[in-house]
Amino acid sequence: MGKTKVMGTGLSGLVGSRLAEILQNNYSFIDFSLETGVDILDIKSLEKHFLENKEAKVVIHLAAFTDTNAAWSQRGDKNGLCYRLNVLGTENIVKLCQEYGRYLIYVSTDFVFSGKKEGVYTEEDIPDPIEWYGQTKRWAEEAVLESSLPAAIIRLSYPFRAFFPKKTDLVRKMIEGLKNQTLYPLFADQIITPTFIDDFAKGIGFFLKEKPTGIFHLVGESHIPPCEVGLEVARTFGFDSKLVEKGSLKEYEQNAPTGSRPFQKNLALDNQKITSLGIKMLPFAAALQKVKEQLS
Repeated sequence: MGKTKVMGTGLSGLVGSRLAEILQNNYSFIDFSLETGVDILDIKSLEKHFLENKEAKVVIHLAAFTDTNAAWSQRGDKNGLCYRLNVLGTENIVKLCQEYGRYLIYVSTDFVFSGKKEGVYTEEDIPDPIEWYGQTKRWAEEAVLESSLPAAIIRLSYPFRAFFPKKTDLVRKMIEGLKNQTLYPLFADQIITPTFIDDFAKGIGFFLKEKPTGIFHLVGESHIPPCEVGLEVARTFGFDSKLVEKGSLKEYEQNAPTGSRPFQKNLALDNQKITSLGIKMLPFAAALQKVKEQLS
């Protein structure tokens, strides 16, 4: 049997390129990106590729404007690239998936939440974004939810992998900062859910095969403050833990200039729904060990 064809956007990015690499034995990925001459904002060009790939019954949509600071500088601007790519680009994908009867996997973000909740966020919680990137991703989620499409909305949080030269992820930033002794203070009063991209990719394999619908948190097993992330990175890679300086989100917010991008205090995402499907996600320390092995 030949490989199953899957159309995707953003398959040359931090997450998508690793996903395509890990799942390449069973799937043949057709990448829709500017690198391959496809602009998702141009629906005519996009439709041509849908017609050329009729045997691909699944679309995975990863392409997004993800620079949260640049997004904040565009807030309220529906002509800005962040809105156009994240919302209008997704609407184009949704429209064509509807027209040509495709199953859609839409990759969203933990930033659809305000971070004001006590405890973990489940898939049942109502999104309430507080900054522009999260807001555009929420509008994109709504475009998927309001369609009649068979679709999975998969939220991802703080993705990291062993190595990707084109974009620096959370762990890579910390390794570089520790190596160069330039690591900025890391918040001790914020909670995040770092996610190992290799686990995420294997989880996507389940969605490609089983095609479940609904909202899912395909995220790591650990809810930890960024300063603990830094300490774990230092321990794993043999750096002096004294190089990890504790910072305070509360203090940062008190001293930040008016109009600064707001930060979410709590981005602990619950992953019980996906683990109940048999998808395994590693705790952060165990995932870091895997990264170390892959880098050695």
